[in-house]
Amino acid sequence: MPKKQNNEKVTRKKKSKANKAGPARTKPSAAPERAQILSSVVTYKGPLFRVQHDTLIEPGGKRSERDVIRHNGSVVILALDHSKSKKDPWVVVERQYRHAANQFLWELPAGKLDEGEEPLAGAQRELEEETGYRAKRWKPLVEYYASPGFLGESMMVFLAEGLISGDAHPEEDEEIELRLVKLSEALKMIDKGAILDGKTLTSILLYARQLAKKGRK
Repeated sequence: MPKKQNNEKVTRKKKSKANKAGPARTKPSAAPERAQILSSVVTYKGPLFRVQHDTLIEPGGKRSERDVIRHNGSVVILALDHSKSKKDPWVVVERQYRHAANQFLWELPAGKLDEGEEPLAGAQRELEEETGYRAKRWKPLVEYYASPGFLGESMMVFLAEGLISGDAHPEEDEEIELRLVKLSEALKMIDKGAILDGKTLTSILLYARQLAKKGRK
């Protein structure tokens, strides 16, 4: 009987040391699997993007051919004015005609990156060009691929806060109607189907979710 009690004490001590050591370290995430490109031919090249016809072996070993639109990437700006309310800030939105959709769309300010341009610098440039606003504080929100089945464009979304108004100077082919709407109103527009643009839906809904989480803490 005494020996059994001693064994139990030793077991408890070992468990205590294991708890003090903390959780086991996780291994770093593996590098993403890539396809093996056998050949790549540019079939179209324009001012905004190029189309490539690729012959490849996918990571699973399947040989295939893909037509892919290649793009320098884009930036999206969720510009927020918290001066009147931190819980329901004003959001800078634009309305402009999109021929591919054959209609006017409400969108967040956004634009294509120049070759070699850093995303943050591109976001700051696009916000000022399209809206006239500059921002004191910048923070990345999310990066995503809008349509990865055929489009290689990634979209980096930034939060821009501490807005300073100024004069916009959009490009010649841009006709933009600028408006500030409350976040709560933007969410109502989404519910009603008045906002159809993917980058705007993604950015506003994600930010609203994060804001709600902070409010519950």
